[in-house]
Amino acid sequence: MKILLYNPDNGVTRNFMPHLWMFLLQALTPPGHEVLLVDGNAQSMDEAGIAQFVRDNNIELVGIGAMTRMIAKAYRMADAIRATGVPVVMGGPHVTEMADEALGRDGGARHADAVALGEADATWPQIVADAARGELKDVYAPVDAFGQESKPSLKEYPVIPWQSIDLKQFNLVPKAAKSTLQKIGEGWGTFRLIPVESGRGCPYGCEFCTVTGFFGDSIRFRTNESVVNELLLLKARARSEKGQMAVFFIDDNFAINIKRTKSLLRAIIAAGAKVHWVAQISANLLRDEELVDLIADSGGKWIFIGMESIDPANLKDVNKGFNKPGEYAAVLERLAQRNVYAITSFIFGMDNDTTGVAERTLEQVRTWPPGLPIFGLMTPLPATPLYKRLEKAGRLTRPKHWQEFIPFTMAHTPLKMSIDEAHAEVNQGWAQAYSPAALAHAVESLNDQPLGYRVNIFLARLCFRGIYFPMMGKMAWLKVIAQNRRTIFKLVREGFKAGAWRGVPARISASPVPQAEAVGAIAQAAGGDGPAIAFPAD
Repeated sequence: MKILLYNPDNGVTRNFMPHLWMFLLQALTPPGHEVLLVDGNAQSMDEAGIAQFVRDNNIELVGIGAMTRMIAKAYRMADAIRATGVPVVMGGPHVTEMADEALGRDGGARHADAVALGEADATWPQIVADAARGELKDVYAPVDAFGQESKPSLKEYPVIPWQSIDLKQFNLVPKAAKSTLQKIGEGWGTFRLIPVESGRGCPYGCEFCTVTGFFGDSIRFRTNESVVNELLLLKARARSEKGQMAVFFIDDNFAINIKRTKSLLRAIIAAGAKVHWVAQISANLLRDEELVDLIADSGGKWIFIGMESIDPANLKDVNKGFNKPGEYAAVLERLAQRNVYAITSFIFGMDNDTTGVAERTLEQVRTWPPGLPIFGLMTPLPATPLYKRLEKAGRLTRPKHWQEFIPFTMAHTPLKMSIDEAHAEVNQGWAQAYSPAALAHAVESLNDQPLGYRVNIFLARLCFRGIYFPMMGKMAWLKVIAQNRRTIFKLVREGFKAGAWRGVPARISASPVPQAEAVGAIAQAAGGDGPAIAFPAD
């Protein structure tokens, strides 16, 4: 049987990192079946295109995984596939919580022949077997012999054959530049940001988050050996292609067990499995100096930190009181001293926010080491405690906002400002943080570092700007380049100076940062998935 695993884009923004669930399901598929992978973020398709792909490739089963922000596109694509007569299985946290919606049991149209609830490590092989016999069930749930929900252990993790998987669609290097860049330095003919998970689950239970509901608060980890071997496979592939590979550890909180994380990072260093990597870690866990040393020494370059707010009252409201805004500056400086920088995420429209929250936040951001601030709006995702609270209070303005994805648009009424005012705050945050002056300041703040670090932060800021201000087409890019011409000219001039790229870092420790690595962190900021083992998490 030929199987297609498809991950849609949301039709508006793009994610530059492939989704792990496709590779894992491919590895978990029983022998005797051929599995094709298509990520809509890398290989754009519309409904007619996906239907034609299914017919041309004689596909007999399609698995679709989608986060809430992608679900409207996912449903449209599923409808087009089912119209060809091919069955569709859907999964992920949205479908897990809204199974009746996907199956048409809520009065709407049916979009899926079957749904996979929760983590599908154990159920996927059964789904494939049933589909091969033409006996798909409506619902597949991971339960034990007593009917209780079962969470898979990660101790025996499937080996993903990175050495042989077709990754052409995920190369971030432009085709026209590939042959030339292969000859430069260590070779840049390919550059890919690859998702790797080392564990699942989160005990924190933040009000707005789907993770605890989907993966549970039971933390499970892969063995160090398993993770190290996967990194070694990725490094070997990059070398064989005369290219580069970076890793995004997609654990929802990579350092949730600090002792274990230190052990893993030491194992990576000892095995020579060091790669440039990005991960999500809570600010409170980065108080540990030894942990931060190991992050830097093992190749960590960017840490995604969900700061959410500089107001402790807001954080307490959403059950994230473990974040301490008074510690933010020290945490970021601790990272920067080791040439590790942060992607700092903020949410506006929280219950204690008032007009001016963007400028108050920016005042703090400007005092911190250069990083990549991102700004979003409080979003009630289905089945989260936040959604239930707002629904009970009658504050939802678009109860099924996922049926029409509109980025940076609220779905409920804030308490202390209007919806329009909340939108204006987000706009101000992005406009100010990614203005030419802000980009220049970020670059100048690293004047004590080798040129590579300044180029890295400039390219990263330039690319992150596109999350809110899409730079689609040559004219849009030319406009942005013109606006930042002074900073670009300054970097180019310095690039011709002897030793500019090989200077000794002035801070504690670091290794030269590849310029293209700046693109890598976009994945999570643009809404990359959590550790979606079978179908993706929000």
